[in-house]
Amino acid sequence: MRIIIGCDTFSPDVNGAARFAERLAAGLVSRGHDVHIVAPASSRRTSGIRQEIIEGETMTVHRLPSWRWYPHDWLRFVVPWTIRARSRRILDSVKPDVIHIQSYIVVGRGLAIEGAVRGIRVVATNHLMPENALDFTMLPKSWMDWFVRGQWRVARKIFDLCSAVTTPTRRAADFLEQYSGLTGVIPISCGIDATRYVPDLTPRAEKRILFVGRITTEKHLDVLLRAFAGLDPSIAATLDIVGGGDQRAHNEQLARNLGITDRVTFRGVVSDDDLRHFYTAASVFAIPSIAELQSIATMEAMASGLPIVAANAMALPHLVNDGVNGYLFEPGNVDDLRAKLTTVLTADPAERKRMQQASLDGIVVHDINRTLDTFERLYRGEAVAP
Repeated sequence: MRIIIGCDTFSPDVNGAARFAERLAAGLVSRGHDVHIVAPASSRRTSGIRQEIIEGETMTVHRLPSWRWYPHDWLRFVVPWTIRARSRRILDSVKPDVIHIQSYIVVGRGLAIEGAVRGIRVVATNHLMPENALDFTMLPKSWMDWFVRGQWRVARKIFDLCSAVTTPTRRAADFLEQYSGLTGVIPISCGIDATRYVPDLTPRAEKRILFVGRITTEKHLDVLLRAFAGLDPSIAATLDIVGGGDQRAHNEQLARNLGITDRVTFRGVVSDDDLRHFYTAASVFAIPSIAELQSIATMEAMASGLPIVAANAMALPHLVNDGVNGYLFEPGNVDDLRAKLTTVLTADPAERKRMQQASLDGIVVHDINRTLDTFERLYRGEAVAP
């Protein structure tokens, strides 16, 4: 098939939605499909159509002129009133069999509207909770509820044009249906190629806690830092924080205020090889976020054989079976997170290995090939099971 994937965020951006789109596109190319990506250019000088290598596969990328949204540390957007004309030109040139949009915001909106006009099948995957965008709108607090309600109305309008709407988990699907009024949203895992990760089931000489993700408000990294600061010194744990974001400086200052800078390292954005090394070397993966629609980072940690300590919020309970491959803690509760980290870090080797194996067993159902099979069926208009 000839497939257009429309994204408001894509490589070189580093976030869950971009990573999913990259892996989906690469997987489809590897199966012989002709994949075209439509996404904002990473700078004003990089717009145009070119062949790019994404996840080891070559695909056509249509980079649209974009502008930096300065309240955010990296976000760029296509000027909204130009997107329909740009979408028309791309669709009339590419003539796709199917369009798969990754959001309803700008690129997805233009492609969905113009695709529907042409009778092209449109599939949508929602990665966005409008509430997570509030920090970057620059709106006064009194306008925020109005903004969120308006965004859900826009989402409903665009998703109504689609033949299928998906999200990564059942909980995310329920959330989308509740706030947009949609029905029949299909949960499909983002998927992961577990063979890329290297589990180490041997006992650890060091106690290393790992967090991977964007350092933004909804990740609640401050809760992890405070919990880490309160660990018994005899545990002698360290904390690696991998990722960048607008709240990095704030959290670095918090680490200084807590007196833990000698045991906490902010690694920033790292290469895929280095990321896999951090996963393999860690003792436990911690994620205090309250807004995960799935969490690719948590799946990567599971594929690396790590016990997980996660907030009992949104979609994380779909990945963490409390007491089996790790523990869930009450969101925002520093003492509860500290206690659950202590339980994992002080577990005997047999108990730790049991949790590691449970993570490896739990990731099997999220195999990327199952995800690709499911989306191929949706693209052909076939019914699918979640």
